[in-house]
Amino acid sequence: MNSHCIRFARSFIAGLLIATAAATSAQQYPLRPVRIVTNEPGAGLDFTARLIAQRLTTQLGQQVIVENRGGAGGVIAAELVARATPDGHTLLWHNNAIWTQPLLKSVPYDPLRDLAPITQGTVAPNILVVHPNVPAKSMSEFLALVKARPGEINFVSGGAGSPTHLAAALLAHMANINIVHIPYKGSGPAMTALLGGEGQMMFTVSNGGLPHIRLGRVRALAVSSAQPSALLPGVPTVAASGVPGYEAATIQGLFAPAKTPPAVIARLHREAVAVLNRTDVKEKLFSLATEVVAGTPAQFTGVITGDMTRLAKLIKDAGIRSD
Repeated sequence: MNSHCIRFARSFIAGLLIATAAATSAQQYPLRPVRIVTNEPGAGLDFTARLIAQRLTTQLGQQVIVENRGGAGGVIAAELVARATPDGHTLLWHNNAIWTQPLLKSVPYDPLRDLAPITQGTVAPNILVVHPNVPAKSMSEFLALVKARPGEINFVSGGAGSPTHLAAALLAHMANINIVHIPYKGSGPAMTALLGGEGQMMFTVSNGGLPHIRLGRVRALAVSSAQPSALLPGVPTVAASGVPGYEAATIQGLFAPAKTPPAVIARLHREAVAVLNRTDVKEKLFSLATEVVAGTPAQFTGVITGDMTRLAKLIKDAGIRSD
């Protein structure tokens, strides 16, 4: 056997051994507790991550722990998972911010190269809410107020490049209004700031904002979805309130580090979808105006690439920058 054949045989055997080891590892997965990294505690991401983690613990036969890593609009959490060992034991549950942040600034990861989408978990409208001290009682009144007082109305968000930031930036661009951005480290702290009067307006994710709306702590003026929400009767869409064509939604999903074995991704997808499709989970999320999607990895990848293309144009046209 010549040297070329020997090298080929060695390479083939090495590849076979690696493939066999990966398959064996995937069959045994998970080998230890799994952690799901998400944003700060108390916000919509944290709530949904814990709802899923609790039931995944049973599905996977290992404890699934939620680890909160807020800040930098999701960059800290995404970087941690992007750099983690790709064995399925460190996952990311996050939202649009993971792929919109790179459109605004340099970040230490590439969402398409360094993260492997597992499933789009949910989609939900954002709700435009204002502090009770704001005199506007409707969206049309609010737009008139802002136009009469350019640069005087502050809006809070969960961070530069977060879905709550971009929803407001899109409104400002399409309605031609001047509102001032005050970013916080997550939607939870942003809502706390709004409740304390540090800002006058916010686009809140539905599951984080509904409790405060129902208690009268903030006033809902409009929803960002194309159609009204059944859980907010009487609250119109932004599009029907003077900004035709407006639509913005918050997407949440599950990711693993890139190069995680396909068999592990397949297992995680199967188990996560099973959890998301549980009647009790769907009912709980629907009660918070969140719709379960539970799509395939390929479908989630398509959603991300499509959203990045659309938002890149918005960010360029509107001159949006990271604060």
